[in-house]
Amino acid sequence: MSLCILASGAVARIATTAFMLSWTHSVEKIPWQEDWRVTPEGLQIVEARVKGSGAGMDPPENAVLENGWWRYTPDIPPRPSVSLAASGATVGGWTLCANGSCRSLGSEAGKPIVLKFCPDEGK
Repeated sequence: MSLCILASGAVARIATTAFMLSWTHSVEKIPWQEDWRVTPEGLQIVEARVKGSGAGMDPPENAVLENGWWRYTPDIPPRPSVSLAASGATVGGWTLCANGSCRSLGSEAGKPIVLKFCPDEGK
């Protein structure tokens, strides 16, 4: 399985079945993390974590506070793609980690970055 990252007219392919997205909330300056699974049905969020609350980002009722992080499992079906806005006006972009390696996305203003499942080459 592979995750495709569409940014600036280019496509980066990462052979993985899972990845983590992390960022800092633009208003509250609070860290946020999400674990995702890559499936042929789309991208499936597995768990979300937020280190605090405020400005429309209160943790849901099923969240559990653990080591300073509110952890919960969003009840959202797989998505065909996930778009990350790249305004350049926030604290920073996103960090995407997979297979023990991380990369920054959307740190500078530009078109949205799109994440999606992509079939393995030759299949």
